[in-house]
Amino acid sequence: MSSPYPPASPSRVLNRVVVAPSGFKESLSAQAAADAIAAGVRRVLPEAEIDRIPLVDGGEGTAVALASATGGRLVALAATGPVGDRVGTHFALLGGKDTAVVEMAAVAGLSLVPRALRDPGATTTYGVGELLRAALDTGVRRVLVGCGDSGTSDGGAGALQALGARLLDADGFELAPGGRELNRLVRIDPSGLDARLKDTELLVACNPYNVLCGQRGVARVFGPQKGATPAQVEELSAGLENWARVLTRDLGVAGTDLRTGAGTGASGGLGAGLAAVGARLLPRFDVLLDHVDLDARLARADLVLTAEGALDHQTPRGKVPAEVARRAKLSGRPVLALAGTLGEGAHEVPGVDACHGIMPAPMALADALVRASELLTDATERALRMIVLGSRLPGRAAQAPVPAAGAAEVVSGTQRPSSVR
Repeated sequence: MSSPYPPASPSRVLNRVVVAPSGFKESLSAQAAADAIAAGVRRVLPEAEIDRIPLVDGGEGTAVALASATGGRLVALAATGPVGDRVGTHFALLGGKDTAVVEMAAVAGLSLVPRALRDPGATTTYGVGELLRAALDTGVRRVLVGCGDSGTSDGGAGALQALGARLLDADGFELAPGGRELNRLVRIDPSGLDARLKDTELLVACNPYNVLCGQRGVARVFGPQKGATPAQVEELSAGLENWARVLTRDLGVAGTDLRTGAGTGASGGLGAGLAAVGARLLPRFDVLLDHVDLDARLARADLVLTAEGALDHQTPRGKVPAEVARRAKLSGRPVLALAGTLGEGAHEVPGVDACHGIMPAPMALADALVRASELLTDATERALRMIVLGSRLPGRAAQAPVPAAGAAEVVSGTQRPSSVR
């Protein structure tokens, strides 16, 4: 739908706009979000230079984005999905590098779990292990695993089973899939683990704030968003405690805290499971943003636009808008964040100068998800028109088009849970 308003007059302060959003979970990919925002910018500033930088955080779209950024390619295959059926999936081979990218969300993400089957006590990461083996079959000796948007809470148990480990109960029988089974785990037999893991550099790009166990453990923080009841949260938490203990003992993990170490809770505990077989858990943006030259591109901007599905108190804990804002402030660039919903703490994200909700009126979540692209474009236009207007008020023309750092403004929006990790 075209805008009912004419383009703004040329702006002296908005010649270069960087658009660096995350995806909107279960709605828009990062690329689709960037395209929608750019369309809104074009309505207001048709002559502006727009630099689109769709950003991934290890979750949905990571393999596609990194393959595109490096001139690599996707490898399509079928693997075991989170509820046990076969699903079409993929991994990436990066261009010019001996590296594969396995995106756990592409085979065990929440979007692959039908709403009627959202039980994190039953879902599995088995397909992640299958993707790892397929990547190793290509001959690469470096595999990057992107964590995020998971529909699982099995601690990576399924992935280790697919890689050849045997998880045994008190009677010596193999555990069934799912996080609730971890309460029955007595012993791990690692003798069948894929021997190629020992010669492979396995890097896990994860949110370091996510830990496996304790009061901030992944089952308690994210279990309810994946469908867990309060009783199931406690069941899963107890199972992950047992998982950490047995992993540490039977796989001989020395010097690594699998309970509360940084990133161990990534993707329902997949971080801990992979760390137990030699993976290094790394802050995801340190790993993922090397391919897009983000800092230099932000430094050239007159205005930075970022976005995610929900902006709230969890955003500073490793989400894309917070990282974009942090890096933009290294060059003194103003930052506007757009969001599907604005929750508690939205106006307190460091480095974000202003935030704007994309919904102009209350609507059903299902409708908002379907109309997300349209809503994001319209909201971008509204926000930019206000910025341009403000820059032309008497006595303001020579000043920056957005408030000073730290003076964030919540314009509109309603609260819903932050995106799943």
